[in-house]
Amino acid sequence: MSIDSKTVVVNDRVYAWPKQPVVVVCVDGCEPAYIEQAISDGIMPYLAKALKNGTDARADCVVPSFTNPNNLSIVTGQPPRVHGICGNYFYDQDQDAEVMMNDPKFLRAPTIFKKFFEEGAKIAVVTAKDKLRRLLGHGLTFEEGRAICFSSEKSNETTLAENGIEDASSWIGREVPSVYSAELSEFIFACGVKLMDEFQPDLMYLSTTDYIQHKHAPGTPVANEFYAMLDKYLAQLDERGAVIALTADHGMKPKHDDAGEPDVIFLQDVMDEWLGKDVARVILPITDPYVVHHGALGSFATAYIPEEVRAETIAKLAKMDGIMHALSRAEGCEKFELPEDRTGDVILVSTADKVLGTSADRHDLSALKEPLRSHGGVSEQRVPLLLNRATPNLEGDRNLRNFDAFDLALNYAQTS
Repeated sequence: MSIDSKTVVVNDRVYAWPKQPVVVVCVDGCEPAYIEQAISDGIMPYLAKALKNGTDARADCVVPSFTNPNNLSIVTGQPPRVHGICGNYFYDQDQDAEVMMNDPKFLRAPTIFKKFFEEGAKIAVVTAKDKLRRLLGHGLTFEEGRAICFSSEKSNETTLAENGIEDASSWIGREVPSVYSAELSEFIFACGVKLMDEFQPDLMYLSTTDYIQHKHAPGTPVANEFYAMLDKYLAQLDERGAVIALTADHGMKPKHDDAGEPDVIFLQDVMDEWLGKDVARVILPITDPYVVHHGALGSFATAYIPEEVRAETIAKLAKMDGIMHALSRAEGCEKFELPEDRTGDVILVSTADKVLGTSADRHDLSALKEPLRSHGGVSEQRVPLLLNRATPNLEGDRNLRNFDAFDLALNYAQTS
């Protein structure tokens, strides 16, 4: 079979074999306004020029608009109902424990990387935090020298056996950046360019952290500095012949009151008052080990509520100021394409300006130095979907999702 006709089927979607290197970039927390403002301010000259002859689209991400569900949607081409990762964190009823959803055992579908690797492709994955690395690299093996997968966070601990590269920090010649820094993302792009030169992958995935987006609004000096850095590396990837697709796992919105304090509905406190202490169990799927920039406050929550008071409680929640959706498990999972067995009895989404918490005494907000910006709801669902190539055969009325990034890059944007 010639390269022009070879295809790979992944999770019921058909992908063409790459004729050029394909790089998909997930810019964590990239509200479309960040790039729109940066281009308007003249600090992303490469992307401004590329989009004139490329593809400048918008897409919807997965709700809950959090990191793990969306990254896994992008790399499987399917929503959480298929791949199973519906939060950063969930209540595992089998273990009767609240756990991080970063173990590959929770993944229910193969990644695009796994299937292309099995067909002989070279794969490179660089992500910011190690919480994603094992999920993104699931199914890759490193003995043949055709796969590399590591995080900036643990780049000084990489091995050939586990990551396909020995001590990536020394390889790139950079110290491991702070997990709370823009440098954690810049490290990824520097590695991406060097991997293009030395490893020459067929498919590469670069996924950043949203530390900057949580703290700095579009068009602010620090945000623009971040996007100027991004533009520089995109230009270098383009120079190396890559088809680039850029999207985001979610957007970002201000979630504070006029005094700059987080505008929070503490759901556990509310339900404790209504039902009695700990009769309900509230789960915040935004929860991860990196709470300095968001305090575990996001715009999506689930709750486990006794059946005899469930319908009444959902009805009361739906009437609360700041609640956009209060849905039963069946309704919410149907609407947001989620797996029912990993979701609470009720699904809650707040309005654009609000966040959801558990109890006020469970959230340490002392590290929040700027007014809170966060995500998780429908209001953060719109994201960019940009390519440095035209996609002339793309249907104009298609409802694009961020997990269409590989489809557009492989099936619509390649040149002969």
